[in-house]
Amino acid sequence: MNQSVDLPDLIIREFHQLTDYATRFQEMKMLTEQRDENTPDELWILQHPDVLTQGQAGKPEHILMHTDIPVVQSDRGGQVTWHGPGQMVIYFMFDLNRLKWNVRSLVTYAENLMIDLLKKYDIEAYAKPDAPGVYVNERKIGSLGFKIRKGRSYHGLALNIDCNLDGFHTINPCGYAGLEMVRICDLMENYPKFNQLADDVSTYFKESGFFNDVEVISQ
Repeated sequence: MNQSVDLPDLIIREFHQLTDYATRFQEMKMLTEQRDENTPDELWILQHPDVLTQGQAGKPEHILMHTDIPVVQSDRGGQVTWHGPGQMVIYFMFDLNRLKWNVRSLVTYAENLMIDLLKKYDIEAYAKPDAPGVYVNERKIGSLGFKIRKGRSYHGLALNIDCNLDGFHTINPCGYAGLEMVRICDLMENYPKFNQLADDVSTYFKESGFFNDVEVISQ
């Protein structure tokens, strides 16, 4: 697609140090509250220290045991999930009206991003119509949950690279009892690490055709 002034600009921030969930959560909300129709969209690619995040309608019974992993109440959709080192988290601060997307468009785009990323490494993944996220042989490799406020999105997705899965064992992941999680490192030798995958994601958005100028900032 040719560059056009009608397309929004995108700022991609790649964070290469672990970044606190609660801090990023507040920054996402602030950006969403303060932006106007000319504010560039932003995509944040990062990893969090160990944390459990509870969705807006999350049920406490899905936390099966209490550990020293902090639990943070979030305002995204979905139930409880775990984030931690070795898991790539991507947050989408997009103006859906400007992109002419609806919530379904956003969810499908996020799922296809993970599916296409994994396909590059010969991993066949798929989405399910009744259970958001991305799966490989019925095991979940990627999760997602969004918040839409005044037509603008925040929160996003989480893709398991080489994280320790113990945090998932303390919960019903995404509210599904017995759901088995899987990581890229379980599926291939010489697997791509976080920095490589972050670069892959940035390239994906540069080539997407949905944005005019895409600026990548390494932080």
